[in-house]
Amino acid sequence: MPIVETAAHLQKDEDELAQVRELVSVDDPEMAAEARAELARLETHVAGLEAKLLPMLVPRDPLDDRNCIVEIRAGAGGDEAALFAADLNRMYTRFCERQGWRIEIMSLSDATLGGIKEIIFKVLGPSPFGTMRFESGTHRVQRVPATEAQGRIHTSAATVAVLPEAEEVDVKIEDKDIRIDVFRASGPGGQSVNTTDSAVRITHIPSGLVVSQQDQKSQLQNKLKAMEVLRARLLKLKMDEMNAARAKLRKSQVGSGDRSDKIRTYNYPQSRITDHRIGWTTHDLHGFLDGDIAPLIDALRLAEVEEQLGEDA
Repeated sequence: MPIVETAAHLQKDEDELAQVRELVSVDDPEMAAEARAELARLETHVAGLEAKLLPMLVPRDPLDDRNCIVEIRAGAGGDEAALFAADLNRMYTRFCERQGWRIEIMSLSDATLGGIKEIIFKVLGPSPFGTMRFESGTHRVQRVPATEAQGRIHTSAATVAVLPEAEEVDVKIEDKDIRIDVFRASGPGGQSVNTTDSAVRITHIPSGLVVSQQDQKSQLQNKLKAMEVLRARLLKLKMDEMNAARAKLRKSQVGSGDRSDKIRTYNYPQSRITDHRIGWTTHDLHGFLDGDIAPLIDALRLAEVEEQLGEDA
């Protein structure tokens, strides 16, 4: 078993580490120098094994293996917020490419200047929800917009929601609980899109959730896509209710989209990104926005495991 093997390797290295610590203070300078070098190597290796072992001690959430649906929306900040939403979309697209995952765009609402008002896409591959779920929340950007003549730094925001793909057995939707409206799609598209009532709006009456879909060519395709998003959102509500019952604030709450309600700040003048949940910071803003977000996700996953182990202790 991996957990047994990892624990055995950790115990072996910790025993060796204890022996090396005793040699650091010996009178022989050459031996002491070798011991210090070995001490540094062993400490790094032990830390790596501990980080690898901790997640194995917490039961894996079965939803982590699911595909996921990602929703990005421009928040406070107007055109600049929409441009930032487009930046986040590119960041996640690049990250998914690095993971070998496939992206399927479900809905897209463009803004001016190349920005995005809202985009919803599905991520398909090995365990995308278990990795991407840490991205849910309000993301704040601080930078000088291209349209700013005075060079002043503006603060804008975009929200990200990561939902596990729901199966019909997860959420049962009764016909009597939904209202389906059809209307003519707007925006660019072919004849079948703009000249027929192919767009679909589904309202889930008990929860008040509303899902609109118009990007597909037929009314049936739009209905299927809208139902898929609705099931995912209802499953998210169900998950949040379960967590609230345990008196825990879920880290993946999206928030209001207000600038002050944030999980992460992207500061362009300082080339700095800070995740406020765990105080993690990097100054490689360019690399991060190019999809190199795995180190932060690993740190968030480890922090969650440590929190869960602390609660169980």
